[in-house]
Amino acid sequence: MIAVYARVSTDEQAKNGYSLQDQIRECRIKAGSDDIKEYIDDGFSGEFLDRPGLSSLRQDVRDGLITKVVCLDPDRLSRKLVNSVIVADEIEKYAELVFVNGEYQNTPEGRLFYQMRGAVAEFEKAKINERMSRGRRQKARQGKVVKNPRVYGYDYDKENGKLVVNTREAEVVRWIFNVFTDPNSNIRGLNHIAAQLIEQGVPTKRGGIWHRQTVKQILKNRAYIGEVYQNRYNTEGRIRNKYVSDPSERVITTERPMDEWIRVECPAIIDVGQFDYAQKLLEKVRRETNGKTKRQYLLSGLCRCGDCGMRMHGRYAKRWDKWYKTYTDRQNSPGRNRGCGNWVRGETIEDKVWKHVIDYVTSKMNAESAPTVEQPSYEQSELARIDKELNRINTGRQKLLDLLMDDDIDDTDIRERLKKLQDQRQKLEERRNQLEQEMNNVKANDYVVDMWKQVWEMLKYVKPDEFEFDAKRNIIRSLVREIKIYNKGENVDIFMI
Repeated sequence: MIAVYARVSTDEQAKNGYSLQDQIRECRIKAGSDDIKEYIDDGFSGEFLDRPGLSSLRQDVRDGLITKVVCLDPDRLSRKLVNSVIVADEIEKYAELVFVNGEYQNTPEGRLFYQMRGAVAEFEKAKINERMSRGRRQKARQGKVVKNPRVYGYDYDKENGKLVVNTREAEVVRWIFNVFTDPNSNIRGLNHIAAQLIEQGVPTKRGGIWHRQTVKQILKNRAYIGEVYQNRYNTEGRIRNKYVSDPSERVITTERPMDEWIRVECPAIIDVGQFDYAQKLLEKVRRETNGKTKRQYLLSGLCRCGDCGMRMHGRYAKRWDKWYKTYTDRQNSPGRNRGCGNWVRGETIEDKVWKHVIDYVTSKMNAESAPTVEQPSYEQSELARIDKELNRINTGRQKLLDLLMDDDIDDTDIRERLKKLQDQRQKLEERRNQLEQEMNNVKANDYVVDMWKQVWEMLKYVKPDEFEFDAKRNIIRSLVREIKIYNKGENVDIFMI
């Protein structure tokens, strides 16, 4: 089968009149066949490889479904030279690659031509980005808001480059500042404010759920006293994050030096005096929080709910006028993933884990006289979970593939969902391979063996219940990989390193 690949970005379509239909028509003429499958990326930048149409094409080429690929021009594959070469080499391992504009052959002359075209396309992209950045900075210096900052309380007037007060949202902003700065208010703290907004059915700017951090950002935003700062953050390349599945390859936003910031005025919603007072209160809360004696949790970061998979954290709860320690999967702040409500008494689970660790070390160091501790396999448990998830993904993927066979259905959303499932499957398979390699290396490393010996030596002089908190925590963190708690502690799996 012959594949035709076409791509156009939103900017190209608007500025240069690129047409997908024209690309496809010329590619079909070049192919000279009716046995053609089209792969299209509509509205995707050529700067990134992780595009639905191109990803599908590359996969089908690797699977041997495609014998020939026809594309209008090299820069339809990618505007980056190195990416263009990668895709071309990959395709030519399995199929023939043909361009409508410019012969591309696996010869020194053909490769030189292709690299030159790719270099020019990359240069043009860089120049366009540089000109656009310079233009935005110039408009900002003229007092215009050049990009929608999506500030709660304002609407963006794109035509005039201004922020306009949103009356309904502005009332919410004033309410937040009023209850936060009023010493007699019965609504205290950021969490309480967020909870009240959720209870009243007030949506955030993006229609989401209020969180303490969202409230804090509003209280700290100087836009409400008429100051908007542009060119504050360097977001260059961040748009690629939409197309990158590997977190390590994502571009991180950084803050520019203050002398590069550009201040633009906007209508004020809050009085400067009230805003400054709110900042003092926020700083006071921060100092008081940092100065508090931290409650100690022996198993912080190690517990997971075996029922819903959420992390469990330590929290003190009050019952019958008495405070007691718990571990729960319930989150402190409003949000989407709040856990299933599983919890366990802190002292109970901490004593259980500590006893298990001591018995485990004893069995390792004195195997002949001490009973062997039955040890659940963390790797086997994770493999079972991964296999279950892979089966779910494969079933969903097959259903979506069946839908693609229906010509009456718009496949744009289906292909996007297929891409997400493929990304999930790849990550799970990588994790599965890692676990299998770990299972093959069953011998404990020198560090773990050394920790066994240290604990064993300490037990000669100190009883298990006489260890200090820090010593117990260090030992547990060194030897325990994860603790899964089921049904309020009815069942507990302790996975050792």
